[in-house]
Amino acid sequence: MMSHFIGIDVAKATLQVYIPQGQVDLEFANTTSGLHKLYKTLKLSYKESLQELVLVYESTGCYSRPLEEFCQKKEINCFKVGAYQSASFSKTIKNRNKTDKVDARMLSAMQILVGKGDIKIPYRDDDAHQLRSYIKYYQSLNKKKTRQKNYLEAAEINQEDDYILKQVRKRIKQIDKEQENFMALSMKLIKANTEYLNAYENITSIKGLGQKSGIVLLYLFLRYPNASRQQITALTGLDPVQRESGTSLKHKTRMSKQGISLVRGLLYMPILSTVQHNDEMKRFYERLVESGKVKMSAQIAVMRKVVLLAHSLYKNNEKYDETKYLNFI
Repeated sequence: MMSHFIGIDVAKATLQVYIPQGQVDLEFANTTSGLHKLYKTLKLSYKESLQELVLVYESTGCYSRPLEEFCQKKEINCFKVGAYQSASFSKTIKNRNKTDKVDARMLSAMQILVGKGDIKIPYRDDDAHQLRSYIKYYQSLNKKKTRQKNYLEAAEINQEDDYILKQVRKRIKQIDKEQENFMALSMKLIKANTEYLNAYENITSIKGLGQKSGIVLLYLFLRYPNASRQQITALTGLDPVQRESGTSLKHKTRMSKQGISLVRGLLYMPILSTVQHNDEMKRFYERLVESGKVKMSAQIAVMRKVVLLAHSLYKNNEKYDETKYLNFI
């Protein structure tokens, strides 16, 4: 079966669409009404081959959500590409112009990159989406708390008015309380779903892996149920990056920091803490350092091991067994 790849550049208010058949450029409102008009247009253009359509678009968060929900309802196949992937492809084909029409045509041309399993009907687990909402708001509170703590530190150094210091400390406590409430809401949602609870308990059976890490990892695995080890590593941004060029350029190993910033931001410190409280992971880290690994590279390796171990427990529906996973990498 030959697929027809429709390029769609998604913006806040509009959908710029490129239809290869006839090389047509069209614009629709990014609304339910606009999506229905798009669907009607595609039906007229492709008639009997409607089932062979693949909509190619770059994920733009909440702006691409209506398109995904519409495709889920109509059972339309999609190929979702990342911002980095589309930007790299655009450079490769030497696009000099940056317009919605050019982007829509470029997205259609990205069909040459389609791999096995890339084309699928979008699906959203509503409970997982709710869990994401809690996690996202928790992260926004984290950022707010960091700003307040930085302000407090500067205010104390400058010996500012006691009333101001008192108010800032009060706000930090309020944020802490609000974060506790959202952790409780997340756990309530997890406990109400037997499958979620079982998966959460499997993930947190790793010694030292706490509640927050367990919730974030559960969300990650729910959102990407068919992800491979390599994909999970990339999604958490824990794949190491090395920059070397002869003898003139040699930088320290660092995390790629690609993937989902929401997940990476909430996992980094808690997983480092897990390493400190897990003797097995601590020994693994020490062996890496003794073998010559720089500390950052060793930290990335250990964090990656924790995430992949949690993923394995999730996929295999089992709790951590030290004898079985002793040499897990």
